[in-house]
Amino acid sequence: MRCPDSDRRMRAFQRRLLAWYRANGRRLPWRRTRDPYRILVSEIMLQQTQVERVKAFYRRFVRRYPTFEQLAAADEPAVRESWDGLGYYARARNLHRTAQLVVQEHGGALPDDADAIRRLPGIGRYTAGAVLSIAFGKDEPILDTNAARVLARFFGVPTNGGKTRVQKRLWALAARVTPAGHAADFNQAIMDLGATICRAHVAACAECPLRRQCRSAPGTGRTARRKASRRRPRRSAPARA
Repeated sequence: MRCPDSDRRMRAFQRRLLAWYRANGRRLPWRRTRDPYRILVSEIMLQQTQVERVKAFYRRFVRRYPTFEQLAAADEPAVRESWDGLGYYARARNLHRTAQLVVQEHGGALPDDADAIRRLPGIGRYTAGAVLSIAFGKDEPILDTNAARVLARFFGVPTNGGKTRVQKRLWALAARVTPAGHAADFNQAIMDLGATICRAHVAACAECPLRRQCRSAPGTGRTARRKASRRRPRRSAPARA
């Protein structure tokens, strides 16, 4: 049975994160559309690449190849040239091949099924979740580096036991905390919070909408207990004769 306090924390996490996102979410070119093709292009480009670097490449790429059909019909050298400077060129090959498969096997429409979309080249669990939630409104969780950091810090997820075990814990938590009917905004919100506030090295905890219940924020939860455990008891001064 789930603890009522745990349910309240989860609802507070969802509510505060979504409210923060509505007021502070980043204005990005791929957030002006729900077109599955454009969402997929942006997610492939964002793999291991900073948002600011992707913006200009994304705009140029979708102007040159605005649909799956036009990308599928392009020559591989031309697609490679369009990707030049973005790096990790296997992503361009995978995206080009995905466009060809979508045209050949799915009539030019990206499938909205998790198993089907993950069979396409270069699309793993995170990318599938992002595309399905943002483009199709599916209640699919995501877990990138930013989301993992926010979840681990807020809920105090143990990070020992090996990378595979930690990832399994975090994916299970992401699935539980993603609110039904709001996955698109929620997934983008948690990525934005991790990128702009809950940063890896210098977290801006004072600006975080989740700080009051975060188990890793200064003065709360694990942080407070850790500091208390490090304090040595003060030795009383010897009595004067």
